[in-house]
Amino acid sequence: MDLTLLHEIESAALSGIGADVDRAEALWLSIADGDDITELCDAAGRVAEARTGRHVQTCSIINARSGRCSEDCKWCAQSHCHHTGCAEYLYCDEAELERLVADAASRGVERFALVTSGRKVSLKDIGRFGAMYRRIAEKYPQIGLCASMGLLGREELQALYDAGVRRIHCNLETASSYFPTLCSTHTHADKLRTIAAARAVGMEICAGGIIGMGETMRQRLELAKECADAGAVSLPFNLLNPIPGTPLEHQPLLSEREVIISAALMRLVAPDLCIRFCGGRARLSCEATLRMLHGGVSGAMVGDMLTTPGNSPAADIAMFRSLEAPSAD
Repeated sequence: MDLTLLHEIESAALSGIGADVDRAEALWLSIADGDDITELCDAAGRVAEARTGRHVQTCSIINARSGRCSEDCKWCAQSHCHHTGCAEYLYCDEAELERLVADAASRGVERFALVTSGRKVSLKDIGRFGAMYRRIAEKYPQIGLCASMGLLGREELQALYDAGVRRIHCNLETASSYFPTLCSTHTHADKLRTIAAARAVGMEICAGGIIGMGETMRQRLELAKECADAGAVSLPFNLLNPIPGTPLEHQPLLSEREVIISAALMRLVAPDLCIRFCGGRARLSCEATLRMLHGGVSGAMVGDMLTTPGNSPAADIAMFRSLEAPSAD
């Protein structure tokens, strides 16, 4: 590994200047198969602590509308193009929503999002989801409200803001250079328009993606840079779950080593974002997860994902709190 380059990149990242993609890629290419990656992870960990703090930011979600999506995203179990047997419904069960929010609140989870399938939610249906948000806000005012409802326009976003939603989630999914190979029914530009409209109504932005879909390391770094440039404050870091029935069902899984390196390099490219470990975390060893939490990752989704199970919330929260405890020295 080129330690001189690593130290130069770390120094810049500590001052809030993310590494440019060329230099971050050069650092990746300098890492040989047998190299110890401790120095890289420790550098990313120092940047994360300096720029975002030691606290592990947490969030939870509910799959508020499932299946029958008009889009053809190759990774997604909910596309109408794929036959995965995922659940299909227009609105989540409100008793289940109440249970999940109550559980999240009892564990100190900081944010909660309703996530819907489909290209976008209509203004009429946003009224129904808005009523759910208002009930959550009234009962659990300590929880920040987020929404992931597709390619919304200014009017729909304003309606969500009026219902108490202060952060919009719109993943870029992968680098703009790779996105067209994975989806043909919408574009990166469509996503950026929704992000810009959300910022215009006063919302924070959560935008990240999935790694392990056949992209290069450079494209992962491009994704981090594009999310930062779009004004994101949170970058969800997901590992592909190759779901039977999707075009990516036979995609090989990334090694734990490559996942750890990817997160660390993305931290050096986007030093001020909360890199939030979400989907795919359940398949990693505890050792790999801890290495990432000490190596650039500063947030996590707690509980189940959209169509796949997650880790134990109780075990997660206990682990995060232990990481936040002051060191003995």
